[in-house]
Amino acid sequence: MAAEDNGSVPAVRNLIRLAEVQKRTALSRSSIYAKVAEGTFPRPVKRGSSSVWVDTEVQAWIDELIASRDQRAA
Repeated sequence: MAAEDNGSVPAVRNLIRLAEVQKRTALSRSSIYAKVAEGTFPRPVKRGSSSVWVDTEVQAWIDELIASRDQRAA
């Protein structure tokens, strides 16, 4: 799947391990996998026998959580 050339700089995406996802989200391993199963958290990418997450997808999830909080407070 090729990126569309619209003149913008493509977002840099990195793969992060579960420990980093836990650190960024303050969620436990079981909570992360439960949310993945519910479809409310980004799915991991299989990399051999382990899984990793795309950092921009995790950050987008965090940003949505904050936006949701801010909408409720308004």
